[in-house]
Amino acid sequence: MAELDSFFDLLVMLVTDPRTGVLLALLVAAAVSDYRTFRIPNRITGGGILFALLYNTIVPAEWHADWTWAPAGMLLGFFAMLPMYLIRAMGAGDVKLMAMVGAFLGVSDTAYALLFCIVTAGISALIYALHKGVMGRMLANTGSILRGMFWSSVATGNPQLQPGAVASVGKLAYGISIAFGTISFLIARQFNLV
Repeated sequence: MAELDSFFDLLVMLVTDPRTGVLLALLVAAAVSDYRTFRIPNRITGGGILFALLYNTIVPAEWHADWTWAPAGMLLGFFAMLPMYLIRAMGAGDVKLMAMVGAFLGVSDTAYALLFCIVTAGISALIYALHKGVMGRMLANTGSILRGMFWSSVATGNPQLQPGAVASVGKLAYGISIAFGTISFLIARQFNLV
């Protein structure tokens, strides 16, 4: 029983901390919006970035030394997702959402959150493909993209990805994967699993 109480105490601490509590609320709002409309409003991402930058400047956490911690995390989140936007694999709202996560978490935690988000996105894609019955087409598309990148790398020394080279099997609300991946990371960090 004591283990269960300490488990819930750690979860309550995660929700009541202004940094993580606000981040969790914004992630849930973004995921719901993305699920319903395939859009993440700028007031969620922009407001979250503004809050994170101001809060982390005014009330610095003990684990980072200076004011550049939050902007550096924001830039990592933004630039890590930007290539996916440029090849039209995700929307601008998804890129801004990851930038917001970075502003809350700083560089090192944003890197971990990105890894968690990649895993949740992969799982989401597999579930979607199984549910829609398009697993074969999705795997064929993935193979075609990887072969194209390999041969363009051999020919030019620079892997190229041609936007629209393969027909899409559907559209995922990537904001849900970002939210679920980031929340999973926050819980894992809270319990000292990462």
